[in-house]
Amino acid sequence: MSFSVDTKNELARLEPEKKCCMLAEIAGFIRMCGSIRLAGGGKFNIIITTENPAVARHFKKIIKDYFDVDANLEIGQGTTLKKGHVYLLNIGPEERSEQILRETGILMVREGMNFISDGIYEGLIKTKCCRKSYLRGVFLGSGTISDPEKSYHMEFVCSTQTLSNDVKKLINSFVDLHAKQVQRKKSYVVYVKESEQIADILNILKAHGQLLKLEDIRIMKEMRNKTNRINNCDSANLDKTLNASEKQVEAIKWIDQKKGLDFLNDKLKEVAFLRLENPDATLQELADMMEPPLKKSGVNHRLKKIEDIAEKLI
Repeated sequence: MSFSVDTKNELARLEPEKKCCMLAEIAGFIRMCGSIRLAGGGKFNIIITTENPAVARHFKKIIKDYFDVDANLEIGQGTTLKKGHVYLLNIGPEERSEQILRETGILMVREGMNFISDGIYEGLIKTKCCRKSYLRGVFLGSGTISDPEKSYHMEFVCSTQTLSNDVKKLINSFVDLHAKQVQRKKSYVVYVKESEQIADILNILKAHGQLLKLEDIRIMKEMRNKTNRINNCDSANLDKTLNASEKQVEAIKWIDQKKGLDFLNDKLKEVAFLRLENPDATLQELADMMEPPLKKSGVNHRLKKIEDIAEKLI
């Protein structure tokens, strides 16, 4: 299963501790993946759709616990784009669908007339615990997380710009979270790409198992990146050493061709022979071969002198 599905399965096992949080989570879920159909006589049917059976069972239970309503759970076929099953919770007028819509802040009254709001009702998210629960419902309704092994990306797909603005505002109400939004065809997407912020949101949602998995992946990726950087650095240093050695060998051979190596004093001649015999050796390795051993800086100084001498023999 995907990281996103595993996260939803973990969250579906949680039960809100407070009644207010239970209502907030139900409201967030219905707001993101619920639809309303007229049932005649000014009555309403609520249809809530999800592709996750654990999520469907979770909300069937907490809707029963909060409203004492037994939502009808049906299984349907997915679309041509999304194969598999979809799970529908159907709540009709006899199950007090109107009361549910009003308490979740979806069915509102303005100037004596009913209207369907398309944002988040502020009255449901006055406390921090309810904001967390509402966000959990939003994620279970339309949230996804990419596989952190491949990339860091969490998003919430919203049907309207007003809802998108409210979801972004809800996420950003938590410390150090900075969600962004973008329009994608007819939908509006609120997203977070930084791994630290995704970890913070998982913690807010109480997906602690998935949070630990994300942190493990982050640590392993950082270790791999560090190893790659060290290897790249080692390769660069090796290339640098070989290039310098090649230049030194050319200088020594040029002196030998023009004047002979006896032209050099004993100290320079000793280093010159060692370099010719050990073209791949590092400066430190050459320094250790000297009799007596010399410091790396000393070897470097002598080789620089040899190069200077070679340049003057043009």
